[in-house]
Amino acid sequence: MEERDTKQSRLVAFLTDVLRGVAIGVAFIIPGFSGGSVAAILGIYEKLVGAIADLFKHFKRSILTLLPILLGMILGIAALIYPIRLGLEKFPVPTVSLFVGLAIGGLPSVTDKCRGGRPKWTHILACLLPLAFAAGLSFLPLAGDASLFDLDFGGYLLLILIGAVGSAALVVPGISGSMLLLIFGYYNPIVALVTEHLLRGNDVGKSILVLALLAAGIVIGFFAISVLMKFLLKKFPRGTYFSILGFIVGSVPAVYASVIRESGTAQLHDPLCLVAAGAFLLAGCALSLAFVLWARRRAKKRETGSEPRE
Repeated sequence: MEERDTKQSRLVAFLTDVLRGVAIGVAFIIPGFSGGSVAAILGIYEKLVGAIADLFKHFKRSILTLLPILLGMILGIAALIYPIRLGLEKFPVPTVSLFVGLAIGGLPSVTDKCRGGRPKWTHILACLLPLAFAAGLSFLPLAGDASLFDLDFGGYLLLILIGAVGSAALVVPGISGSMLLLIFGYYNPIVALVTEHLLRGNDVGKSILVLALLAAGIVIGFFAISVLMKFLLKKFPRGTYFSILGFIVGSVPAVYASVIRESGTAQLHDPLCLVAAGAFLLAGCALSLAFVLWARRRAKKRETGSEPRE
C-alpha cells in the first residue's frame, strides 16, 4: 500500500513538473515575460537552476529533474506558439493580461522567500535596480527584423550569441529573452521561421540549421547563467530573491508597453477590450494563486510526513 502511494506521488510530481514546464515554455513565447519568473512563481527555480548547474556533476539526478520540465516546455511551445501568436495579433491586451494575472497571483511564492526580518537597505536596492532595468527594457528602440536566410559565417556565429541571450528568459527571472530578441530584431523572424517555413516544409534544411545554432547558444547560456545564479542563491539567498521580485514586478509594465508599442493604442479605447483584459487579469490571478495555495498545502504535508517527498 505504501509502495503504491509512493509511486502515485511520484507520478503526480512528474506530471506537475510537466505542467510547470508547459508554463515556462509559454512564457518564452510572450514578449516581456520570462521563463525564469514562471519557475520562481511555481516554486521550482532553485531546483531548476541547481539541476542545470550540476548536470555534469550529478548527471543522472539532474536529467531526471530536468526531463519532465523540458518535456513540458517542448509541448507548451509546440502546441501553443500558434494560438498565442494569433491572440497577440488579434487581441493583444486581453491575451497578455491573462499572463500578467498569472504572474501577479503567483507573487506570494516569491515574497515568501524574501521573509526573515526587516529588510536591509541592500535588499531594497537589490529589488529596485532590477525593477527599473526590467521595466526599462521595453523603452529601448527596436532593431529592424534580421534575415535568417542570407547569412555569412559571422551571421551564423551571431545566432549562437543570440541563443545565449535568449536563454536569459529561461534562467534569469524577469529578463525576457523574447523581449531581448524583439529588441535585436530576431523575435519575429524566428517565429516566422517556425510557423511559415519549418512547419510548412519550406527551406527545411536552412531552418533546421538556424534553429540548431540557436539551440547551441541556448545550451551555452543555460550553463553559464545557471552556475552564476546557483552561486548567488547559495551565498545571498534573501537578496537574490529580492532581486527576482524586482525583476518580476518590473516585467509587468514592460509587457504592456511592448504590446502597445507593437499593436498601437487603438485597443485602449475599446471598452469591450478593456473589460476582457480585466476579466483575463483576474482569472490569471485566481488560477496562479490557487496553485500557490495548493503548493503550500503539499509542502506542509511533506513536512509533517503525511505525503512522500519528491
